[in-house]
Amino acid sequence: MSEKVNITSKGIQRVLKNYNEKQAIAEYIWNGFDANADTINIDYIANELGRLENLKIADNGYGINFQRLQQKFDPFFESEKAIQIVAPKHTSKMHGRNGVGRLTFFTFAHNANWNTTYRDEKGFHRGIIQINTGGLNSYEAVEEPAAENQTGTTVTFTNLRISEIDFEQGVIPFLINEFCWFIELNKHKKMQVFVNGKALNFSENIKSLEEFELLYADAGFKFKIKYVHWKEGLHKELSKYYFLAGGEEIYKDYTTLNKKSDDYFHSVYIDSDFFRDFDFKSFENEGQVALFGAAKSAPAYRFLMKELNEYLKNKRKPFLKEYADGLINTLEQDGIFPRYVTERERDMAKPKLTGLIKVLYEVEPKLFSSLSIDQKKMLVRLLDLSLRTDDKEGVFNLLSEIVQLEGDDQNDLREALGLSLKSPVGSL
Repeated sequence: MSEKVNITSKGIQRVLKNYNEKQAIAEYIWNGFDANADTINIDYIANELGRLENLKIADNGYGINFQRLQQKFDPFFESEKAIQIVAPKHTSKMHGRNGVGRLTFFTFAHNANWNTTYRDEKGFHRGIIQINTGGLNSYEAVEEPAAENQTGTTVTFTNLRISEIDFEQGVIPFLINEFCWFIELNKHKKMQVFVNGKALNFSENIKSLEEFELLYADAGFKFKIKYVHWKEGLHKELSKYYFLAGGEEIYKDYTTLNKKSDDYFHSVYIDSDFFRDFDFKSFENEGQVALFGAAKSAPAYRFLMKELNEYLKNKRKPFLKEYADGLINTLEQDGIFPRYVTERERDMAKPKLTGLIKVLYEVEPKLFSSLSIDQKKMLVRLLDLSLRTDDKEGVFNLLSEIVQLEGDDQNDLREALGLSLKSPVGSL
């Protein structure tokens, strides 16, 4: 059968214009995992010039049911809004939006062919679907007797516009960063992605990993914790808490240190029977009680989050100190520091200034992110002037209003400004 729908092929490409070949290939892998696959095989062949001639992505998921084919394809083409890809907020169980990522192949290939085997109450069935770049708003679909009794889908891409070097040096590292958190989340399922028969090593993106237990003694609840500090960012996933029961994800949410502009990429996996009947949607309110099980107002949950938030802050501190040193080097290279009249002045003033910059960065990295060269010069030289004023207590109070300071942070800032660690007692 042949189906044509409302939105044009160019309209589809316009909506999906932000996708590149790396993101597009990742979407096909997500489609496989969304179909309950635990193994993805990526196989390609390159010619003598180093261009890919053939690329296949195969999964052992439940396949594409042809009885629901129109439901799977047609809604995507009804309007531009309908084919927007939206990542889930509080669960990882369905990443793609009914597989709309299948349309992104135009970023790296001209033709895509799906060979799928699915099973229903009548047995196994095989189907073939074809789409090309010039006709993204239509597809050819043929169903025929199944050749084997094993579900799964293989997508074959031809007339490719990607080289073997681009794939090895660009796509593969991207896939490791895209899926490492998901593979770690589903460790018990032993999920794997193979490229030309070789398993991708998702641990390449792990900077450090720790596992430990927390016990809420008052009720006897145990929480198994796995903390992972990633070397590089997780793309759209960001840094999150994953709440599990018996290894299965129940809910996920951002950590308190997410989006701090400091490149501290991390994931925390928390497994406990406490979450089996947990109501994550209840408002954190002392007066509200969940109808079934516990809620965020439960003492055990508050204990858990307090412990984990403190744990992450302690893990982040040495990381920020390391990056603060890098910030000073960058500011030096960009000529941000003031020009001192004499060497003596430089030797006396610059260490104090760099010390203040480091303290402020460790407390609030956002102060130094996304600034132009001129803005950095202005900020750093204002900080230099603040160290020369006699009203350092006033400077401390001003900075305290700009950044949120806890006890240790306050002492560090006071020390950087040359103030005593305790605020002076005002006269009566």
